[in-house]
Amino acid sequence: DASGQVLLYLNRRGFAPTLFCAGCGSCIECKRCDARLVVHQQRNLAVCHHCGFEARVPESCPACGGELQPLGQGTERVELALQQHFPAETIVRLDRDATRRKGSMEESLDAIRSGKARLMLGTQMLTKGHDFPNVTLVCILDADQGLFGTDFRSGERLAQNFIQVAGRAGSADRSGEVWIQSLYPEHPQLKTLISTGYPGFAKEGIAERKVTAWPPFSHLALLRAECNNKATLYEFLDHAKRLAEHVNPGQIRILGPASAPMERRSGRWRAQILLQSEHRPTLQAALTAWRQALAGSPASRKARWSIDVDPIELF
Repeated sequence: DASGQVLLYLNRRGFAPTLFCAGCGSCIECKRCDARLVVHQQRNLAVCHHCGFEARVPESCPACGGELQPLGQGTERVELALQQHFPAETIVRLDRDATRRKGSMEESLDAIRSGKARLMLGTQMLTKGHDFPNVTLVCILDADQGLFGTDFRSGERLAQNFIQVAGRAGSADRSGEVWIQSLYPEHPQLKTLISTGYPGFAKEGIAERKVTAWPPFSHLALLRAECNNKATLYEFLDHAKRLAEHVNPGQIRILGPASAPMERRSGRWRAQILLQSEHRPTLQAALTAWRQALAGSPASRKARWSIDVDPIELF
């Protein structure tokens, strides 16, 4: 009513992240990855967002023949709901699927900047590098995705996304509001971020990292490895661990081998070994010797591997 614009942020493209069978309780999964296929209703495809596999959405459950139901919400599904609730409004959706056609991105941005589109919906593509001065309401949908990540930086990334998206509300001369949809409004990280902002969140996060000896209070190196055969992969990693123990001066923690959070991707098995030390020179010296030993070992030719120093993500 105040002639503002609304931005809805959901970092999940597609129609629904899961295709569920009510009969046997199974979900349609990718045959090459440890991941479920995402429903893309507009193209009538079930897609793996990790390896790119695509198939027509099955009419019934392959296991029992039962009825399949799309569960959860992606940007396609939210767009459909917005069209039903606000049929007179122009809605712009910005994600990788909506901008496939050449020039579609520029058309969408023009509709937003001109004021023709009052409702904007998208993934991170919508939040980075754009200035929308007439946005007075930002809605962060399904905000809980980052609260339970496996990486020790998950909370940090969640907070950064929230601050970045929320900053789009009231960025010009008009005040703005931010609404957050959460099933866990009492989650400590969420409460800290809302009540103290990013400075308070960062202060609490640094204190937690110090207690748990995560960076910046330690230094990390990650041996990533993948192979077509699971047994061969772990044979290589067991051998790599023995070599790491041989060059370890006693000041380095060796964690693993452990499977990656997504153990199988694009048909290949993935696992890793993590090295952690409070002293960077000690870690660097051990890494030099370890890498040379690995490179000269016949076992190193059985798997594809790399050593990532100061890894941004632990998977």
